[in-house]
Amino acid sequence: MAVDEQDELPEATQREPELQRQIDGLQSQVTELHKTREETNPKLSSEFQSLNEKLNEHSKQLEQSAEKLNQLKSENLNLRDENKALNTASNKKRRFRAQVRPMPTLETANSGTASRLGLLIYWLQGRFTLFLFCP
Repeated sequence: MAVDEQDELPEATQREPELQRQIDGLQSQVTELHKTREETNPKLSSEFQSLNEKLNEHSKQLEQSAEKLNQLKSENLNLRDENKALNTASNKKRRFRAQVRPMPTLETANSGTASRLGLLIYWLQGRFTLFLFCP
């Protein structure tokens, strides 16, 4: 057993420099990664800030647009109500401004029954058309 231990020592001693080189290589890679991260992070950070500012600006514009839309909707409802009221008032005035034909006296027409009946129908038609065409 003593012979095997002596054979292993020189082998371990020979592997030590190789392992040390691998460790040094890994440490330099880690150092490079840290440098790259430090250089990249400020770029990403400034880009993130720029995008975040744009997002905030667009959010404000969206809020303003939503407020403007609500104002326009409210104004639209008010104008509809005013229009309805004006139409109702106009329709009422139209009813009262319609021509009312006076009923002719039955004695002034020819003494024939047909002509008196015709005058009465004419007068009644004038009265009923007022209510049919003016709601």
